[in-house]
Amino acid sequence: MASTFAALHHPDAGAPLLLPNAWDHASAAALAGQGFAAIGTTSLGVAAAAGLPDGSAATRDATLALALALGQGPFLLSVDAEGGFSDDPAEVAGTARELAAVGAVGINLEDGRPDGTLAPAELHAAKIGAVKAAVPGLFVNARTDTHWLDDGDGDGDGRGFALGRETIRRLDAYQLAGADGVFVPGLSDPARIAGLVEAVDVPLNILYSPQGPPLPALAELGVRRVSLGSLLYRRALGTALETAALIRAGLPVEGPAPTYDEVQALVRPGGPDRPGATPSEGASW
Repeated sequence: MASTFAALHHPDAGAPLLLPNAWDHASAAALAGQGFAAIGTTSLGVAAAAGLPDGSAATRDATLALALALGQGPFLLSVDAEGGFSDDPAEVAGTARELAAVGAVGINLEDGRPDGTLAPAELHAAKIGAVKAAVPGLFVNARTDTHWLDDGDGDGDGRGFALGRETIRRLDAYQLAGADGVFVPGLSDPARIAGLVEAVDVPLNILYSPQGPPLPALAELGVRRVSLGSLLYRRALGTALETAALIRAGLPVEGPAPTYDEVQALVRPGGPDRPGATPSEGASW
């Protein structure tokens, strides 16, 4: 399974892996029903659903519980583990073991901190190395938040690309530590994306932005993985708020919504059935 997930980052046709991010069982099951072979989790969605802050290492238990619920689904699961929920590489490796044990084939580790700073590159590289030593087959997507936290991208890196030197320094360190892919959220300039594709030796992951290049353009630039991050969760929340506001204003509500029975059909096998449910309303997994 892990090798299959890694292979999705090297498609023969050149199309990048489009990775939607779920925040609970229903969202993951619904995405799987739309034919997505691989699904990630979103740390913001998991944290917000639990009433916890994102990026502060507060959601380790919630993340593991979600991975347990999703790990045996009919899709490949990659888990957003923030910074590994610890600054101890051994503890991060332990978390990675637990995720792999319940069926996760990938992990996303970020170097951004909730106070707006970056973790030392050497520390983040040590976490990556510890995870690869503990679970060699787990696909480690190493994320740097330099573009979100402003690393001075206009300085260049001496290779002819208009790239931030700190971004390149960190990605080089993470690759040397064993990262299987690298992730630079917040990067949307086509020239810089193309430069990073050339500068790294592993698949480059870009966070999709409605204001950035569309998927076909990212494919042409050589991007190998496009994540949706918290976008689906935020749009779902936005749609809920819009719907409630329309109803309060006495206006019609338009747009698709799953029926009660369609949502019921997303439950796991063996889960509790509602009274009166028929076999045709059973779970898909």
